[in-house]
Amino acid sequence: MKEYRTITQIAGPLVFVEKTEPVGYGELVNIVLYDGSIKRGQVLDTSNELVVVQVFETTAGIGKDSGIRFTGETIKMPVGRDMLGRILSGGGKPIDGGPEIVPEKRLDITGAAINPYARGSPNDFIQTGISTIDGTNTLVRGQKLPIFSGAGLPHNQIALQIARQAKVPGSKEAFAVVFAAMGITKEEANYFMEDFERTGALERAVVFLNLADDPAVERIITPRLALTTAEYLAFDLGMHVLVILTDMTNYCEALRQIGAAREEVPGRRGYPGYMYTDLAGIYERAGIVKGKKGSITQFPILTMPGDDITHPIPDLTGYITEGQIVVSRELHRKGIYPPINVLPSLSRLMNLGIGKGHTREDHKKVSDQLYAAYAEGNDLRGLVAIVGKDALSERDRMFLEFADLFENRFVRQGYNEDRTIEETLDLGWTLLSTLPVEQLVRIDRDLISKYHPKFRQAAKAEG
Repeated sequence: MKEYRTITQIAGPLVFVEKTEPVGYGELVNIVLYDGSIKRGQVLDTSNELVVVQVFETTAGIGKDSGIRFTGETIKMPVGRDMLGRILSGGGKPIDGGPEIVPEKRLDITGAAINPYARGSPNDFIQTGISTIDGTNTLVRGQKLPIFSGAGLPHNQIALQIARQAKVPGSKEAFAVVFAAMGITKEEANYFMEDFERTGALERAVVFLNLADDPAVERIITPRLALTTAEYLAFDLGMHVLVILTDMTNYCEALRQIGAAREEVPGRRGYPGYMYTDLAGIYERAGIVKGKKGSITQFPILTMPGDDITHPIPDLTGYITEGQIVVSRELHRKGIYPPINVLPSLSRLMNLGIGKGHTREDHKKVSDQLYAAYAEGNDLRGLVAIVGKDALSERDRMFLEFADLFENRFVRQGYNEDRTIEETLDLGWTLLSTLPVEQLVRIDRDLISKYHPKFRQAAKAEG
């Protein structure tokens, strides 16, 4: 292996090397320091005259006399069946005190988006145990459904609750969780590890933890390591895998940091112009492949800077993914957990995974009616602030009270409360029974006579 000593510049995590042999994009590089120790890097850019190498650790100790060796290989993730139950660093190394992973395969972490022709249609309902997701923004197996949150909101708790509770009701198929945290503090990392171990969720999970003081370059590869692991579990072992990525905002900040070090022309708000393509390369690795047994479902979590949903990160994410779950600061201030606001939330694949044969025949209608009634009650709050409650009609007062009831009974639930879809739908009917039957305009009469508590009680009494 040739060794070059033609380093011309070191800028942040980047090393610029002149006049080398032809090298490929993404190729692994060994940097030999004066004391013989080796640092690892990756080719980020290559031309006839110059190669740009991004270093996975700090560039401290690297000088112009350091040796550069091109290995001819790309980054590969060692994967095996014994990965389940393990906690790894953002670079894929075990940090749980256990042994090294004995790989059955080494897979290229770049992966590839699933060819649209090879994609299977998602139609299996995933039960998260959280009513605002299961009832009104249903997650379907193979979907990518991001959570839009803000600084200080409990998105990590929601992520852990989903990781712990997610299942396909009635299915005996193997279900696994791949959890990747990027740019988190040591305190958050300890919280994640303790929760996974305390609840027993770790038995069916693979956890990747990239800390805030780890190099930004490592943050770029963490989600790719996680998704490569998920692809192995799904398409080699036939498991159904839920991938949770938190926090994609930290990932995009790392992209911006490296782009600035490369002196690239910035795009919106200083983020690289290729951020859309980069994010699509991550999100599009979710799905179902025809002829393969497993599936990958994605829950990317991102904190919106300044709670701005038009910020480039949530904006671009919304274009690529199939909906969004929005965490509300207003509900959080009211002490409601999980503070998910169903009004701006959306699951574009919801209708494929609900109804007869999936959840229950009344699911779609109950969801629509709950949404409509809550939206009307929520709008009336703005009117009350101007004209006062006394100026409202009796009908308006009913919907105003329904909005409070919806938040306190349907949205609010315990951190360890795992509701079945039947419990969620029955709770929806209980709330709707507080409104006159003639106001339930979005539900068919035969469903009302079958599921409405008043008619069910009457049928029981007659029986």
